[in-house]
This record gives sequence, C-alpha cells and structure tokens, in this order.
Amino acid sequence: MKKKDPPIERDLYLSLEDLFYGCTKKIKISRRVMNDDGHASTIKDKILTIDVQPGWKQGTRITFPEEGDQGPNIIPADIIFIVKEKLHPRFKREEDNLIYVARLPLGKALIGCTVDIRTLDERLLNIPINDIVHPKYFKVVPGEGMPISRDPSCKGDLIMYFDIIFPARLTPAKKELLREALLT
Repeated sequence: MKKKDPPIERDLYLSLEDLFYGCTKKIKISRRVMNDDGHASTIKDKILTIDVQPGWKQGTRITFPEEGDQGPNIIPADIIFIVKEKLHPRFKREEDNLIYVARLPLGKALIGCTVDIRTLDERLLNIPINDIVHPKYFKVVPGEGMPISRDPSCKGDLIMYFDIIFPARLTPAKKELLREALLT
C-alpha cells in the first residue's frame, strides 16, 4: 500500500503592491522523479506558477497536489506555499484596511492642514484634516485600502493615525502667544 509523504510548506513573500494588484510568480523547485524502470530516480527542476489574486491576505495557502519527491511505494507530497507579507515603508495592513501614520507638527494638529499620501497605485490623495488632532484621533478614508479578495472591485479603508511633533523649544514671546490663545 502506498503512503503519502507529509506536505512540504514554503513561505511565499509578497509586497503589498503584489497583493494589491495581483501578479504571477514562477517558482523553480527541484524534485526527485522516478525513471521509467520504477526503481531509479533523478533530480529534475520544475517551474510552478502561482497566480496571486488581488486582495490575498497573509496566511493564504496555495497547494500543488503531489508535486513533491517521487519514490517507490510513496505518493508524492503536496507542496503548499503560504503567503507572507513583506514590510512596507508607508503602510501596514490590517485585514482589508491600510494603516498610515502621518507626522504632523503641533501647530498643524491644532489648526488643521492637508495631508498628502501616495497610494499603492501611485495616486496622490490630498486628505483635509479640519479637526483638532489629539493623541487618540484617527481619520478613515473609505475605499482606499486593499482590494477585497472575494470582490476586488471593492476595497477596504485607509485608516490614518497621527504622530504629533512637538517643538523642541519656544521663545518667551511664542510662549506668551500660546498662553493668550490657549489658556484664556
């Protein structure tokens, strides 16, 4: 009776852009293949093609049935690729949402401003911030997140958090202006 080898799992590292647009990845594997005599084997390379779909998440599993090593009296193992997200310089992903942290000087946090964000598809969003930005403040921009894998025409949200930059020092005159503006 033939016994099946346990699955072989490999990580597939993808950028947020790969997961945003979708892409095709070709992966070369080397595996033992039985010769026609059924006793001897040779190592042969094979290219496996993965069609990454927009919106796939970390942990998505892609299975290639019985693509592992061949041998007498065994059923080759399945090869399973597991999606892992590479770190991104601007965004962090949470489910279908993208998280962005904007750095704002204290003055702009108090009086408002516009924050420019370059999206994964290279558009420039101009997000007006008209509220006072306090430490727990966040802003949601609907439909500017990752594609939803079951319906890539729909997208999650862009969620903006803020890192408020305080001045290193203030002149006595500026301190007096702030005292008059904020404490009276």
